[in-house]
This record gives sequence, C-alpha cells and structure tokens, in this order.
Amino acid sequence: MILTPHSRRRLWLGAVLAATLAPVAAWAAAAYPAVTNTRLERAASGNGWLMFRRDYAGNSYAPFRQINTTNVGSLALAWNYRIGMKQGFEASPIVNGRYLFVTTPLDHLIAFDAVTGKVLWRYAKNLSDTGLKTVCCDVVNRGVALYGDDVYMATLDNYVVALNARTGKVVWQKQLEPADIGYAMTLAPLTLKGMVIVGTSGGEYGARDFVEALDARTGRELWRTYSTPAPGQPGGNTWPKGMYKTGGGSTWLTGTYDASTNTLLWGVGNPGPWLATLRPGKNLFTDSVEALNPATGRRRWYYQYTPHDSWDYDGVNTPVITSLTYHGKRYQAIFHADRNGWLYAINLRTHKLIYAVRFAHATSVAGFKDGEPYTNPALRPTLTRQVFTCPSFLGGKNWWPISVDPRTHMAYVPTIHTCMTMKGAPSFYKAGLPYLGETFKVVHDPLDHNWGALQAFNIDTGRRVWDHESKLPWDAGAMSTAGGLVFSGTVNGHLLAFSARTGKVLWRSPKMSSGIIAPPVTYRVNGKQYVAILAGYGGGVPIWGGEMVKAVAHVPRGGELYVFALKK
Repeated sequence: MILTPHSRRRLWLGAVLAATLAPVAAWAAAAYPAVTNTRLERAASGNGWLMFRRDYAGNSYAPFRQINTTNVGSLALAWNYRIGMKQGFEASPIVNGRYLFVTTPLDHLIAFDAVTGKVLWRYAKNLSDTGLKTVCCDVVNRGVALYGDDVYMATLDNYVVALNARTGKVVWQKQLEPADIGYAMTLAPLTLKGMVIVGTSGGEYGARDFVEALDARTGRELWRTYSTPAPGQPGGNTWPKGMYKTGGGSTWLTGTYDASTNTLLWGVGNPGPWLATLRPGKNLFTDSVEALNPATGRRRWYYQYTPHDSWDYDGVNTPVITSLTYHGKRYQAIFHADRNGWLYAINLRTHKLIYAVRFAHATSVAGFKDGEPYTNPALRPTLTRQVFTCPSFLGGKNWWPISVDPRTHMAYVPTIHTCMTMKGAPSFYKAGLPYLGETFKVVHDPLDHNWGALQAFNIDTGRRVWDHESKLPWDAGAMSTAGGLVFSGTVNGHLLAFSARTGKVLWRSPKMSSGIIAPPVTYRVNGKQYVAILAGYGGGVPIWGGEMVKAVAHVPRGGELYVFALKK
C-alpha cells in the first residue's frame, strides 16, 4: 500500500480523533454504570436517585447522613444552571453515577455532570405538529426512568422515547395514541424487570385512560390495562351503557412496586365527565389504587378512595409502600394522601382499610363504614344545585409527592387549604374538547387563613405531629433523609430544610429565580452528598386556582436547576 501525503494526513487525523475520543468514552462508561434489575431493586440504599421517588416503595427517603441537623446550616450552592422557559418545572432530577438528568416543560431533556454542572447532551422532542389541545394542566414533564444504558421519557404527544443515556442518541420511540384527541403524557416512566411502564392523562377530555408496559429494549407493547372496564369485564357493570369509552380514569402519575407480593400499584384519577349525575354507579376503577400483575397487567385488586366522584378528587397520588404498627399490630401497608383530604393506610395483604384520617378540611367524603368511604349526598352538584364543599378540586394536596421516613415513622404531607363552589353544566363529548359538565370556583378554606402547609403525621397513629403553615400554597414535593431532615420548596422561591421530628426550619436557601413546585432529590458522588431542586413556577394552581391566582400572581417565571452541598 502506497501512502500519499493526503492519506497520511487522514490517518494522522483519525489517530488524533481516536486519541481524543477515547478518554471521553472511557469517562462516560465509568461515570454511567449500567442500570440493572438488581440496582433498581436496591435503589433505596444506592448513592444515586434512580427513579421518580428514589425507589420502588416511593418513600422519597434517602439513608444519607452527611448533611444533617447539626450542619445543614452550612449548605451552599455547588452549581446551578439557568434553563429559562416560562412554564412549570415539575421534574425530579434523576441521578446515576455522575449523570444527572432533568426534563423541562415541552419535553426537553438535559444530561449534566452531577458534580460540575457541565451539560453533557440535550434532547428536545419535536412538538411542532402537536396542538397540545388536550394537555392538562400546563405543558409539564415530571422526569425520566433508567434501564441498562438507556434513559426513557414520556411526552405530551404520547410517545415513549428511549435514548442512549451517555450520548442522547435516540434508540427507539413509539407513540401510544395520537395527540390532540384526548390523551397526553406528563409522568416519569417506571422501569421494572425489563419493562417501561407509563400512564396517560385525559380525564378532562373524555379519554379512556390506561397503564401500558413496553419492552425496554425494543418499545414493543407487552400489555395495556384500561382504567374503565368494558361490559362483561370485572367492574363493567358500574358504568352506564357506553360511558366507559369516555370515562377518564387518568393514570398520570408514576406508580410504585411491592416486591414482596410482586404487585404493581398505580393510582387512577377522576371519571369523566365530572358531573356524577350523568353516570350513575361506582364508576370503577376511577379514584382508586389498582394492584396489577406486572407480567400481564391483570388487575388483582383495588381500593376506591372516592366512590362516584363528582368533585375531581383524583386518586393518582403516589401510593407509598411502608411498614406501620397500628393498635399494636404490624402491617405492610400503602400510605396515601388523597386529593379528597383523607390519609389512607391500606393493608397490602388483605387489601382492607387499616385507618383513614383527615389531613385537610374534607366535607364531601364524609366518613367510612365497614372500611369503605361514603359521601355526603347534599354536597353533590347537579344542573340546578350549586354546592360549597372542601377541599376544592385541587385537593387537600395535588400531585406533589409526600415523603415517609422509616426512622421517625412520620409522613410529610404538602397541603393546600382550599374549598370551592361547584355546579353542574350541560356537557357533550367531542374528541379534543374539554368534557367536564361542571363549573367551579376555588375559594379560601373558611377554617384556615393560610393557603398552604407542610404537615407531619405519625403513620402508626394517623395523628398530626407538626404543622408548618404558609400564606402561599404549598405545592412542592417533600423528601426526608437519615440526617434527620425534611426538604421541600416554597412558592416564593426558597428550598427549606426542616427538623424531621419537630418541624423547625433549620436552613433556608437564598432566594431562587422562581417559585418551586418540583420535588427535591439527594445523591452522593465520591462520598459527597448533594441536594438538587428545579425552580420554575407554573402548573395547575396559577391556571385553575381561583382566589389563589391573585396570591401567586407576583411569582416570577423561568426554570433553573440548583444543586447544593456543604461548604468545604
């Protein structure tokens, strides 16, 4: 072979490029360890934050002690990154090795070096052909899932997208339903045993919602389970003829997984239309937790939080799996803070209610008989009757996650204090249009002069232990740690660290560029602990918050990622 000057130069450039890229590839491989089934199963004790609420149980608790009650006052900014965009930022940062992933409104995904804040790659879903007509509420995204060498995102136009986690290159993408006819996806997917599991939004647009599992490597559909059963299926007789087809039952928040019973637990939202007089019956399996066989999607059991819902008391809030001792008896339980204003503890073995207590002013769901909730018929709106009820359709809490600390045996519950007027309205279904059948107005809770609070409840008794009240709504998630701390953010732009036992504020971040509606996370790299949070106000409250809208009108917009660590 004769080498010309030109070919020698090409060989030289190739060698230089290979020498340059080799360290980058080696760094990426070392900085991003493959996410195996074993690592996901042991996520509770790992150094990263591998899934939406850290682990399959959904406790939002980390066993880290480096940052603790004695030194949290020394937390300082390690790095930050200004993203911009004026919509709501609701994602949990997801961390594996030195890779930190955040999603933004309108389905952008950014990978950072978790230590330095360097941007490693970016991806933006092309939504140019999507009208976003059936997205509620705000064009948010709540994060990603990880498996193997890939990262997975669900999108507003109903795609699940798999990307190479080290490079951002698209591996596969699959659309589950067309956009703009009723469906959207805003949740963080859940990866489990080689599957990517997602749920859909659409309860306000006459969709028939579902949970679906895809093969993580190929995107092939493995199973789909609808929330509203057809005639002849279990629960199908709880719907008037044909109404299951537009019955809602949104599954728009990430579920949890109980390994001891091999059960996938997923929250289901409100039926459609909202006005219950249009659809007599219990309307299964809306406003429920569904227990599914993860291999097949087959429903094993359910518990309905709000039967025949007429108030939009969505049951999607993450079902946390924990152990508790009630009246001297030990239980493996689901602990759930529902939009209807009640805390539920449900026996995972018998599927029966252990106890339920109010955490907010709750009038429409009036109490319990034989372990089942019952409602106040006088507080059901009709076409001719306006009602005043509590909480509002925004709930005693909305989607923002609680945290359960196994050391203190306490649950930390973000809360808003609202009530509402509500009345029926004429309604008809047309694909792509709202399908409500009610008018409403969110107003102040007459029993509380504040709009929000972070509350702590003893999960063994259901009793409130402490209460941190706020003049503004409290609509950010909570996280607790073995350092004796609870972290949560405020609408006026501060991340707070509380004593987990007393509720005393031990640290307050400098004011951020916008309000916080996202959950915080914590992770460790090379033995150093970090706390990360996205600021960026938006979401449902400033759109649908009624009298609350004026209270939050001053909050600046624009997303920014903040990462904190102890001062050296």
